[in-house]
Amino acid sequence: MRIVFTISALAAIIAVGLICVFLLVSGVPAIAEIGIREFLLGTDWSPTNNPPAFGILPMIFGSIYVTVGAIIFGMPIGILTAVFMARICPPSIYRFIKPAVDLLAGIPSVVYGFFGIVVLVPFVRNSFGGNGSSILAASMLLGIMILPTVISISETSIRAVPEELYEGAVALGASHERAVFGILVPAAKSGIMAAIVLGVGRAVGETMAVKMVAGNQALLRMPYEFLEGTRTLTANVVIEMGYAEGLHREALIATGVVLFVLIMGINLLFSLLKRRSEI
Repeated sequence: MRIVFTISALAAIIAVGLICVFLLVSGVPAIAEIGIREFLLGTDWSPTNNPPAFGILPMIFGSIYVTVGAIIFGMPIGILTAVFMARICPPSIYRFIKPAVDLLAGIPSVVYGFFGIVVLVPFVRNSFGGNGSSILAASMLLGIMILPTVISISETSIRAVPEELYEGAVALGASHERAVFGILVPAAKSGIMAAIVLGVGRAVGETMAVKMVAGNQALLRMPYEFLEGTRTLTANVVIEMGYAEGLHREALIATGVVLFVLIMGINLLFSLLKRRSEI
């Protein structure tokens, strides 16, 4: 059984390793052929032109903007909801909220996309101007989509804090709210940080819903405002992989390499922030 458990534990590591090898073997030669400067800093993506152009800088900024917007919209709501469910919510209400949060996690991305088109895009268009299909609409939609991950993991982390910490704070004269936000939440910051990392990973890697709501521009340009449309790295791969061949296909795989590095960089940044806060 020890061997079985060891193999099970190594399965995820082996899978990630194989994915890394595939991306590097398939994508790095394309980056070298195109030129790393032109690939990462170029603003023109025209694979059908002669000569073709493969610049992904607008898509990098589009992915970053959408992810940052999702964090702004989703993280405060998710963490506060987790605190409410873990320490404040009455049992009679909790039995309805918990299944609702779990249901959010099971809704397909395309259904979120339809909701964004029918509700969020008209709301943004009528409230802020523009055509509605924008970075702002995509950020709001992704903020909703990451809620189940952030809420579930944060709630579990808060419930895992020893009850003695709360009782000690109350015994010293702290109110219920002060004990929760001053003692329990800081004590659960490791798990909350993990929830944020997973939520960010979901936001960066989301494809279908963002493709439907973010405008999905045919002609790429640098996004400068949240009311402008954009195309993300993931959406670009999904749109063009079906008919891509040769260097075009390899450039799309190289886009996956950049996306993978971006997610790893975000995880590393959160790990450094977590380690710094523990010092």
